[in-house]
Amino acid sequence: MRSIGLTGGIGSGKSTVARMLVGLGATLVDTDAIARAMTLPGGGAMPAIAAVFGAEMVAPDGSLERDRMRALVFADAQAKQRLEGILHPLIGQECARQAAAAQGAMVVFDVPLLVESQRWRKMVDRVLVVDASETNQVQRVVERSGWQPEAVRAVIAQQASRPTRRAAADAVIWNENLSLSQLEDEVCELWRQWTADNA
Repeated sequence: MRSIGLTGGIGSGKSTVARMLVGLGATLVDTDAIARAMTLPGGGAMPAIAAVFGAEMVAPDGSLERDRMRALVFADAQAKQRLEGILHPLIGQECARQAAAAQGAMVVFDVPLLVESQRWRKMVDRVLVVDASETNQVQRVVERSGWQPEAVRAVIAQQASRPTRRAAADAVIWNENLSLSQLEDEVCELWRQWTADNA
């Protein structure tokens, strides 16, 4: 089984590419979805988050106060490290569990911070980067999520630069002004190449 690390900046179209790969037969391991599950009511990370950050980071229903935590970790690098210290080991364990249960020729790890975390590059056979201009990234996130443009730019500033991300890639999809059909064509071509390599 081949393992692919899928990454890209916010608003790049990475999640759309992930869905296309699943449609082709890949098993998706979504680290963002795992992290969200860990911070829902009763989630595995919540006791440690409450202990480290205090009750103000726990919503009345027992889930993470996401907006408050997002504001904290953007403003305080040490707080970000503490949160990652809680989440990353738990996410790693669940990723390993899901990958071990995967069927088929390819497992795709959707990891927004793949380049930043370093360790992921050693854990996958190939890295696929979905890229787009900052202008398009901002526009897409504003349209889909209702964020203010400056909030999107703040997230982009925290992520790896475009040259750094591209330097870590085995393949790049430049998702700029592509129709969904054109994007799917590019995904299918990569799938064909990589499954042939694995045959």
